[in-house]
Amino acid sequence: MRRLTSAADGANAGNGIKFGGSLSRRQLLQCGLTGFSSLTLSQLLQLRAVADQSDAQLRQSSPDSDSTRTAIILVWLRGGASHLETFDPKPLAPSDFRGPYQTIDTNVPGIQVCELLPRLAKIADKYTLLRSMAHTGGGHPAGSLQVLAGDPDPQDKLKPILPDWMSVASHLRRDSRRNIPNYIAVNPIDNYDSFTIAGPTYLGPAYEPFKVLGDPSAPQFEVPNVGLKDAKQVDVIRNRMTLKASLDRLQRQADQSGVMTAVDRIEQQAINLLTSSASRGAFDLSQESEAVRDRYGRNQWGQQCLMARRLVEAGVDIVATEFDGPMCGRVQNWDDHAVNQHVFDALKFRLPTLDQAVSALIEDIYARGLDKRVLVVVTGEFGRTPRISYVASSGEGVASAPAGTVQPGRDHWPRANSMLFAGGGIRTGQVIGATDARGEDPVSRRVGPGDFLATIYRHLGVDYKNVAIPNFAGRPVPIVDQGDAISELAGAAS
Repeated sequence: MRRLTSAADGANAGNGIKFGGSLSRRQLLQCGLTGFSSLTLSQLLQLRAVADQSDAQLRQSSPDSDSTRTAIILVWLRGGASHLETFDPKPLAPSDFRGPYQTIDTNVPGIQVCELLPRLAKIADKYTLLRSMAHTGGGHPAGSLQVLAGDPDPQDKLKPILPDWMSVASHLRRDSRRNIPNYIAVNPIDNYDSFTIAGPTYLGPAYEPFKVLGDPSAPQFEVPNVGLKDAKQVDVIRNRMTLKASLDRLQRQADQSGVMTAVDRIEQQAINLLTSSASRGAFDLSQESEAVRDRYGRNQWGQQCLMARRLVEAGVDIVATEFDGPMCGRVQNWDDHAVNQHVFDALKFRLPTLDQAVSALIEDIYARGLDKRVLVVVTGEFGRTPRISYVASSGEGVASAPAGTVQPGRDHWPRANSMLFAGGGIRTGQVIGATDARGEDPVSRRVGPGDFLATIYRHLGVDYKNVAIPNFAGRPVPIVDQGDAISELAGAAS
């Protein structure tokens, strides 16, 4: 087990940061750390304590009860799913636009989806479809940074310059009294090839998510360093912390800045997370019945969604989970260029898994009384080209013909994308916006990334019109530069 360090431990040889001395906000932001991969849990939470003290004026008060605290689950389709074969089918489009799949009616009159989503079709009264998202980020990095962070730059960049909304929300809703992190990534949204597509940037590494890696459907899957099972180990840690508290008392009494007091609280949070059986239970899928686990799907995506539900139920504010990997096909993402894979075979391969996992998540959110406070969002960075392209495959694999075989594909299309919203107390059973007959451009209620981010922040109780956060240069940067929350999603009481 890794040693729990504290302010009294002095300089950390692995990262060069001295926790015992005065640590300015600039030093914190420029420390160049990489999050949980290089920090112990206690160190990371100590960094958060200092950041919290520096930016206390930005944080808003949060509800005291986890039963009323709003939360969001983001299901991210890395690479960009085809809007035409999911939530915005165009059955009357010309043959060079129309795919092979039929549309089916949902349980809401007038709303149709692709036939590959029969389970979601049965619960359309529990979600709303936005069919008119559009932006200018044509590459995966730029598209991701526009949707996740509101960066208007249409050009790809290696690293983001703005923090993503998950990190911002984690920062603004930080409550060190809680025993479980308020931002957890189950299969994190972080990179696209060599590009970083999400991160806290000038908020600092303190606002990296608690990352859950691996396949939750694997029999031996376990989240390390959360909720020790050995009672003797727990007793040893608590005894050591009692001794340490005595040794630290003099330094704490001498501290005039208040940092030591904050560190004491955060270190206790780290200990609580490490020793709490309740925290361990939030990640423990074996506590679910076999029937529930089967309903989500005994695969990585299904169990990621089940863990996301358990985490928000345990009080986590933001859970991000990415759908990629082997469940996607040969290139392990949704980037369905013909050179990568046969777009229609790939969608037929992966959409039933998404359909089962997401429909089970939405049904559970409602069945368990979480639908007023927990918002579920399903999206990727953009849609796909309405006109079908035909290019030779670069290699054989799942959903791809042998190399050299000409096959159909759809390319990047930021001009139109669909998003699904469920729960969150929103008005459901509706479609917002529309694209033209070919699915190329919005013809009504065009929505941009700023509007999407404003909607997210509104649900989380963040005053997106007035909150700005200092960047590396100390200049306050609005968390939403342009955009307003999507009014059609507001609940009846809003």
